[in-house]
Amino acid sequence: MRKILILSLVLISLTALLHPVAVGAAPAAQVSRNEAVIKFPDMVTFRASLQAGAKITSVVLEYGDEQLTCGDVVAKSYPQFTPGAQVDVEWTWEMRQSGSLPPGATIWWRWRFTDESGKESVSERQTITWLDSHHTWQTITAENLRLHWYSGDRTFAQEVLNAAKGGLVLNEISAGLKPDGTIDLYIYANYNDLGDAILYEPSWTGGQAFPDFNIVIIGIEPANLDWGKKATVHELTHVLVGHLTFSCLGSVPTWLNEGLAVYSEGELNLDSQNQLDEAIRKDELLTVRSISGGFSEVADKANLSYSQSFSIVKFLIGTYGQPKMTELLTTLRDGTTIDDALVKVYGFDVDGLEDAWRKGIGAKPRAASPNPTPVPSPTYVPTIVPVSGVPLSVTPTPFVVPTSSSIGVDQSSNSWSNSDTNVLVGLVVLLLCCCLLVIGIVALVIYFINRARKGDSHA
Repeated sequence: MRKILILSLVLISLTALLHPVAVGAAPAAQVSRNEAVIKFPDMVTFRASLQAGAKITSVVLEYGDEQLTCGDVVAKSYPQFTPGAQVDVEWTWEMRQSGSLPPGATIWWRWRFTDESGKESVSERQTITWLDSHHTWQTITAENLRLHWYSGDRTFAQEVLNAAKGGLVLNEISAGLKPDGTIDLYIYANYNDLGDAILYEPSWTGGQAFPDFNIVIIGIEPANLDWGKKATVHELTHVLVGHLTFSCLGSVPTWLNEGLAVYSEGELNLDSQNQLDEAIRKDELLTVRSISGGFSEVADKANLSYSQSFSIVKFLIGTYGQPKMTELLTTLRDGTTIDDALVKVYGFDVDGLEDAWRKGIGAKPRAASPNPTPVPSPTYVPTIVPVSGVPLSVTPTPFVVPTSSSIGVDQSSNSWSNSDTNVLVGLVVLLLCCCLLVIGIVALVIYFINRARKGDSHA
């Protein structure tokens, strides 16, 4: 009897091992016709038929895109439907409302629904590539690179890919930048095709990098191949910098980001070099602090900003070597400000960098200023559209940048300050208010006296 009992326990144990009971797992979803339909570049519509053992009372679409983020981001939408044991649901992601994704981005989605008994089901995670179907895309690959194109022969595509491969090598040698995963390059036939693929971008945009997605898009005409190869390396460098320095704590100054990108192209072209040389000769160089934020929209100043950024990066790499540049980028990634990062790595701050760089290129010393000029830096706050429809401007947050424009100006010598003017205006307004009040009281007194007299005459 004891042997039979032991044998029974063994059989029960084996049965439990062969047929384990799922604990805490969500029941399998019953989903059919699950699809995402893209209308590029405006929208993507998610559709599915859901079925459960009881009436479905709640449906949630969970969706998002695959990119670098500071945490898991899950967007949710609640499509309208008529409750039932089997329901058809649909919801559209309007890109003109949310802002468009870069071509080649991966979109994912899943359905989560609950029936009236409280049973929840979750569909499998599905993905789709956000890309137009207007063009017949072809693909060639190399290590860490995937190039997609539709116009031009394979030789054209291979030349662009070879340039990108050379850019990877140069960036690793000069700044220790390495790809993190596969980078996708989408080559459009021209600027117009590129502009049709992205929303809310300037019509003159020739290329763009999306480090968070590991994507580069660029418009290259066969007749402009030499420019296209340099532009591809330029945008590729932005992806490498963006990945290495990705952080929710700090940022990379524009002169460093753009300087590395231009440096990766090779030497400056003749026009850019001549403009830089002239700025050095005439002492018209921009301050390094002034090109730490966005570059000027004035063409000449913008071009000088790029050339000057290249010169600064070339000075740092040529003088102190690649390991220092890599250390600077990783220090910025850890949330350190550019001043503190420069001090830690090189022993000088931004002003010290400008002094050393100017000396290194034979420019005049930086002009110190006892009265720094505030330069606005945008604070990103929601803008409000008034009734008239004219948008309000972004509120600037000033920070101080030394310039030579205020040298010799003693602002404390003004005998009449703005605060004195404000006090005078306030007194005048107060006096006018008092006069109006007195006039009003006198008028009321006269009114009641006249009314009293009229009452006496009727008596």
